[in-house]
Amino acid sequence: MIFLSSPHQHSGNSIQLTMFSVIIALIPAAMVSVYLYGWLAVFLLTTCIGMSLLTEYVVLRMMKRDTARLWDGSAALTGLFLALVLPAAVPWWIAVFAAVFAILLGKQLYGGLGYNLFNPALAARVVLLISFPLYMTSWLIPMHMGAVLDMYDFSNSLSFFFLGPDAVKQTWDAITMATPLGHVKTELTQGVTVGEALANYQYSTLNAFIGREAGSLGEGSALALLMGGIWLMARHTISWHIPVSYLLTVAVFAGIFNLINPDVYAPPLFHLLAGGLILCAFFMATDPVSSPSSGIGKIVFGVGCGLLTWVIRTFGNYPEGAMFAVVLMNCATPLIDYYIRPRVYGYKRGEKS
Repeated sequence: MIFLSSPHQHSGNSIQLTMFSVIIALIPAAMVSVYLYGWLAVFLLTTCIGMSLLTEYVVLRMMKRDTARLWDGSAALTGLFLALVLPAAVPWWIAVFAAVFAILLGKQLYGGLGYNLFNPALAARVVLLISFPLYMTSWLIPMHMGAVLDMYDFSNSLSFFFLGPDAVKQTWDAITMATPLGHVKTELTQGVTVGEALANYQYSTLNAFIGREAGSLGEGSALALLMGGIWLMARHTISWHIPVSYLLTVAVFAGIFNLINPDVYAPPLFHLLAGGLILCAFFMATDPVSSPSSGIGKIVFGVGCGLLTWVIRTFGNYPEGAMFAVVLMNCATPLIDYYIRPRVYGYKRGEKS
């Protein structure tokens, strides 16, 4: 733990206000997910948020702590984050397992809010990806892209959520499709160029921007995520340092290598709009508990996230690298805070206080 020198100034924000500000900022992305995946998105959102609140309540009771902490918004936000990073096709028991893991092992095991080393939702997401790779890489075809499964039908979606594709007499191959990142990664291994892969997928930058592509629940619309992220920066709930340095780093590396060989390396705009990069840059990487405290430290953290994201996407086995990158950089936060501390008020940097 890093103790910062006084004087301190209260910003006027409270934990509850901060948490509910982030929840409000994510509402546009959640609404887009309901448009893309119908009732399945509603079931996943309510299950993750409900189980996160229930797990938090049970743990607080078992530890004989004040259960009023349940309403500070942190457990509800963890549940919302968790739902937005999961594919709409995951069954109910994976959503329950993920919520219990995120609250119990990702948050309370470290001592509760303010003590967690990793973002709890991302830690749970990484564990799920390793433990249940089939469910975590099966992406439903969104409704506007000609989905065979009618997810606007309540009973149809309820059967699928609790009983799986057999209950609605569909196979995974009929109702799922690759994400743009996954499609390009697969095509490149077969000798297809990036341009041909994007053309085969019928990838559209406009569709990716406004929210018309397959992926995790909260990845569908870059526009909705940007609206929420910019609103948080305008309210000073988050600072610009991590999102800007994170996105710029990905764009710079993608741009340089795309110029060197556009047949092998995807262009910067594709990296920025595809997958969970914007979701991670504005909402996950900026977690005040698991990210550095100083402005320069935040920039170092953002650059590290950006570099790792591009490297994992380009050279790793997984097509998406944003969430792995944030979790890995969470490990480096104590080290960054140790070497890059904010300047003590009234003293020049390097001068002993």
